[in-house]
Amino acid sequence: MTDTLVPKIVSVFTEGYDGARLRADAIAGLTVAIVALPLSMAIAIASGVTPDRGLYTAIVGGFLVSFLGGSRSQIGGPAGAFIVLVAATVNRHGVDGLLLATMMAGVMLIAAGYLRLGKYIKFIPYPVTVGFTAGIAVIIFASQLRDLLGITLEGNEPGPFLDKITALAAAIDTINPATVATAALTIAVIFVLRKLRPHWPGMLIAIAVASVAVALLHLPTETIGTRFGGIPGGLPRPALPPLSFDRVAAVFPDAVSFALLGAIESLLSAVVADGMTGRRHRSSVELIGQGIANIGSALFGGICVTGTIARTATNVRAGGTSPVSGMLHAAFLLAFMLVAAPLASYIPLAALAGMLAVVAWNMVEKPAFMALLRSSGGDAVVLLATFAIVVFRDLTEGIVVGFALGAVLFIDRMAKSIAIGKAKRPGSSAEENGAEEHPVAADDPDTVIYHISGVFFFGSAATVGSVLDRIADQRRNFILDCSDVPFMDSTAANVIEGTVRKAERTGVRFIVTGASHQVRRMLASHDVHEPRVATFASIELALDNIRGATKE
Repeated sequence: MTDTLVPKIVSVFTEGYDGARLRADAIAGLTVAIVALPLSMAIAIASGVTPDRGLYTAIVGGFLVSFLGGSRSQIGGPAGAFIVLVAATVNRHGVDGLLLATMMAGVMLIAAGYLRLGKYIKFIPYPVTVGFTAGIAVIIFASQLRDLLGITLEGNEPGPFLDKITALAAAIDTINPATVATAALTIAVIFVLRKLRPHWPGMLIAIAVASVAVALLHLPTETIGTRFGGIPGGLPRPALPPLSFDRVAAVFPDAVSFALLGAIESLLSAVVADGMTGRRHRSSVELIGQGIANIGSALFGGICVTGTIARTATNVRAGGTSPVSGMLHAAFLLAFMLVAAPLASYIPLAALAGMLAVVAWNMVEKPAFMALLRSSGGDAVVLLATFAIVVFRDLTEGIVVGFALGAVLFIDRMAKSIAIGKAKRPGSSAEENGAEEHPVAADDPDTVIYHISGVFFFGSAATVGSVLDRIADQRRNFILDCSDVPFMDSTAANVIEGTVRKAERTGVRFIVTGASHQVRRMLASHDVHEPRVATFASIELALDNIRGATKE
């Protein structure tokens, strides 16, 4: 692998990095840290773990993503997209199982980076990403309803969407008005500040306002302190989770889901950063950096790490010029944790839930969702199928099914784009060549010419094959012009070989013209080559050869 890891940072300081850029990176890092501080705790709580684990993730994982990743602007940390997966893993395997799955996902991401698999993420259809993101947003919002409304449930909250909604609806009479007011205040402050003071850290201010209101008014609502007893004032010592073959096998499916979602989320975030900065990220290096970051996060008790689109965009807008801003964001978070850990106990859980509700609302690409519903029936099916499966079944299943439907839709469209019909005789008008569905007579009436246009592959093989089967037995020469065939697969080549066999039985000379190197190579692999068939660069050369043979 030609790309290396640490030299990305080294190159920053060899291309004119100076005090002005350091100041810009420090301001950007502080801005992102202010956004990430409450968000990291909120995501951790929603994921079924303690809030400190969200901070460990943002500090350790965020530092390693910036230090080793392939994007200069990427900010790593816990992401809302992982809430459902992480919560399900904790329920099934406990926190130790989550840490093991996170480390295994890190190893998978490193392997994917070295195998250069990052380039294939771009093949995920747009309707899949929009439906997937919208589905995650719905799940995140549903996961916050309990803390938004202060509902009291008997036993644990169900994980599946429908079961969760049913259980919450059954306990609707336990709603806590103080909790609802706290959540509403948080949401209102966020939206008001976004409208009036968009450059202010609205989420942090909203959390602070809600915390002060709860403390001064002695509102009966849960806080981080009452549920978790606060957060520690520093990082724990690194430690490996318990390892055994049975435990590795048990969490393997969760690790695969973490790795798949992490790769998609981080590379999409890197693409967003590229669009904002004009730079290009290195996808393979980014995956390796993300893998190492996940291993590092798990060693310190953190959860899954990925590139985060909102925090990455905040970093760019705040003036971040290099990976140093992301590294400083992690350092500022650590400083906040060391200095202000006791204050976190006063943060109401309803305020964090309100903040995540706003995050969920922002995640839904509403104009894109409506545009895809209007654009075509196929795109709408892919979008809605992905959305429904993510909400009601599983995130990974949603991606796989959406991708499969998108692939089938693409195959169908490409198959319909193939065209086979008349080839215009050199030097003649369209009227002289006759109707498109009929073969075209050249100068020699015993010669017929067909022209194929489009990608010739298994999806269109039946269409082309049905036309080629109509080769007239009385013709002496059959010319198949492939000058407009950019690609041919083995199924298509096999169709041509079958046509050649028929031509051999009936004494028809088979000629291929205009074939590209890839098409000639594919045909040759199916025994369609000289002397069995004649090949020429153009129809004109083929006709000249036929005329010469006729004169002889």
